[in-house]
Amino acid sequence: MSKHRLQTSMRLVRSVLAVPGHRYKMVQSAAASAADGVFIDLEDAVPPSEKEEALAGAIKAINELDWGRKVVTVRVNSFDGKVVDDEIKALKSAERLDTILIPKVERVETLRQAEDLIANQASGCKDLGLEALIETAGGLANVDAIAAARGRLVGLHFGVGDFSASIGARNVEVGGTHVGYAVTRRDEVGNYATVTQDLWGYPMMRILVAARANGLRAVDGPFGGFRDLVLTRSTALKAAAMGYDGKQVIHPAQIEVTQAAFTPTPEEVSQAQAMVSAMEEAEAQGLAAVSVNGKMVDYANVRMARRILLMAEAEA
Repeated sequence: MSKHRLQTSMRLVRSVLAVPGHRYKMVQSAAASAADGVFIDLEDAVPPSEKEEALAGAIKAINELDWGRKVVTVRVNSFDGKVVDDEIKALKSAERLDTILIPKVERVETLRQAEDLIANQASGCKDLGLEALIETAGGLANVDAIAAARGRLVGLHFGVGDFSASIGARNVEVGGTHVGYAVTRRDEVGNYATVTQDLWGYPMMRILVAARANGLRAVDGPFGGFRDLVLTRSTALKAAAMGYDGKQVIHPAQIEVTQAAFTPTPEEVSQAQAMVSAMEEAEAQGLAAVSVNGKMVDYANVRMARRILLMAEAEA
C-alpha cells in the first residue's frame, strides 16, 4: 500500500455523508459540513437519465471545492453494466479523490476489474484506493476472500438497505429492525414477554472481523430515519461499541450525533489512561496484572485501552 493510501485509510471516518452527484448544491453543502468523509453517489441516488450529469458534477466538485481533511469518495455504478467503465475513466481527472466505492461486491474479481480500469485508464490516480460495499448475501458469504484481496482495497462498507432486500427481510426502514424479529418467552405463571432482536448483528460482525483481519477500515451502513436522532444515535453507538470506524449518514442532521457516538467520552479516556499508567507501574515491579478501581487489568485490557487513547488522539 502506498504512503498516501495508508494515510487515507487511517483518517477519521466517524461519519460518511452520502450525497447524489447530480445535486450540486447538496455536494457543496457536504463539502462544507462537519462530516469526516463524503461519498458522492453515482448509483442508487441518481436516476438513469441523470447519470452523466452526476459524473460531471462529481468531478467538478472534487476539483473545485475545498474538502479540508475529509475522505472524499465516489460510489460508482455496479459492474453489471458498461457505465462504470466510463465513470472510472473520467474520474482520473479528479485529483482530490481518495477512494472509489464499489457497490454490490460479491467476488474478488470485481475488485480486480476495478483495479485494471484504474491502471489502464486512470494512470494519474496511482494512489487511488478502493472500498467495497458488502450488500448482498453473496457478498457476505465471500467477505473473507474479498477483504483479503489486498491491492488498492482500504475498507469495507455494510450496505444495509440492499442487504435487507437480498436476504428477503421484512423490513422497510433502512438500518432498522422489524418488530417481528423477536423472541417471545412465557414465564412459569403464563405471562409472555417479547424482546426484539438485532437483525444486523451477524452481518455486521462478519464484515468487521473480515476487515480487521486484513487491516481494513469498517464503515456501517446508514439509518434511514434521519429525523429520528435518538435512533440514529443508538445505531451509531452499537456500531461504535462493536468496533466499527464509522457510519454512513444520509442527512447532515445525523452528523453530530453519529460522530459523538464514535468519539471516546472523557470518562472512557480517563479510565484508559488510568489502566495504562497502572500497568506501566506494575511492569516496573515485575507484575503482569494489577487492580484498577476494583477490576483486574492485564495486557489485553491495556491493548483495548490504548485503542481508545489512539482514537481520542486522532480526534483531537
